[in-house]
Amino acid sequence: MTLYDRALVEHLLPAVWDDEAAYGIRNPTAPDADMPKGSVDPKTATLLFAHLADIRRGWVTAPLTLEERQALVLRYGVDLPDTEAGTLQGVTDRAVRYRLERGVGKIAAHLNGREYVDGYDSLGHDDA
Repeated sequence: MTLYDRALVEHLLPAVWDDEAAYGIRNPTAPDADMPKGSVDPKTATLLFAHLADIRRGWVTAPLTLEERQALVLRYGVDLPDTEAGTLQGVTDRAVRYRLERGVGKIAAHLNGREYVDGYDSLGHDDA
């Protein structure tokens, strides 16, 4: 079972809105291109496709507010800076960052089968 953290969710989110973004997402378990060929663990070779399916499911099913969804689309779907996203949402750039933080955290918690609480990333996940 993969444990979804903030970095992985942020890495995968652009693929929710752009099918071709998946071509630019590198499999973190793959060796560097300039490394000599070696053995590959077949159990981890296809995790990227499972992650892409999970992030799309997570986007649809995670308990996000409308404001969090808007902030996530503006950042990861349209790639707008916080100030522009704030202007469009009628809030400060700090409020946009807060919405992004909570939105990404909620998706990660949801994909991990947990309830989101503020500070989710700092909680121990030993019992996962």
